[in-house]
Amino acid sequence: MAAIRPRSTVSAWQPSVPGIAEVFHARFTEHAYPAHVHDTWALMILDGGRVDFALDGERHGVGVSDRVILLPPGVSHDGRTVTEAGFRKRVLYLDASVLPERLTGAAVDAPLLADPALRERVHGLHLALAERDPFEAQSRLAFVRERLHRWLEGRAAEGPGRGPRSAAAPGARVAVRLRELLDARVPEGITLEEAAAELGYGHPTHLIRSFTAAYGLPPHAYLTARRVALARRLLLAGVRPAEAAVAAGFYDQAHLTRHFGRHVGISPARFARSGRR
Repeated sequence: MAAIRPRSTVSAWQPSVPGIAEVFHARFTEHAYPAHVHDTWALMILDGGRVDFALDGERHGVGVSDRVILLPPGVSHDGRTVTEAGFRKRVLYLDASVLPERLTGAAVDAPLLADPALRERVHGLHLALAERDPFEAQSRLAFVRERLHRWLEGRAAEGPGRGPRSAAAPGARVAVRLRELLDARVPEGITLEEAAAELGYGHPTHLIRSFTAAYGLPPHAYLTARRVALARRLLLAGVRPAEAAVAAGFYDQAHLTRHFGRHVGISPARFARSGRR
């Protein structure tokens, strides 16, 4: 008889700690994230198994160790299980008040930080967050931030490095302008024809090629990821899935559920319940 795989589990919440947009704990037995972007930094530690991911087109693999994974905002990445046991992870989504976007290039060049002291600090921060102790969590976040800045500022001082390909891709300027349009209209969206007219380009295929070359995913996939991120915030704030779906720009709850499962690994309803536990 084939062994029954344990169910994937998720616990997510928005802490009352400035700088931390979301706490996300998960165990996935079989999951593959599509290419997507975040508007926050993702600071991750693994507690079990292995994970394989691509950041800005370069693949990395990591298991349980003293290494910390740091994924910068606005840079395309994916992720997948690589063993039958899956993996367990804890993630903090940090905003620009903790790490400024100017450090993105340093994180792209080397997203795996081999630093036992940093991992221990991140672990301690998670414990404080799980206890719902905002004062202790703020203190521990300050030490995590200090360690991360030491890593990233040191790399930035060594030279420009490879950095995200969006900076050097052909058509980078129009890609950035299209991204700004999409960011400004996440719920309502914009057609490619409207974007082409507003940006002064005659044909939308040029926009698609330029954007994909710069960010590693087409404009529609980028917009879907931003809508899923908005839905996450709404769900954790207590908005019902059906209402969150429409507010985030999806047709209905079924439309949200389909994309949410691919990007987050569980349904919107289960995700929302995890935040109320």
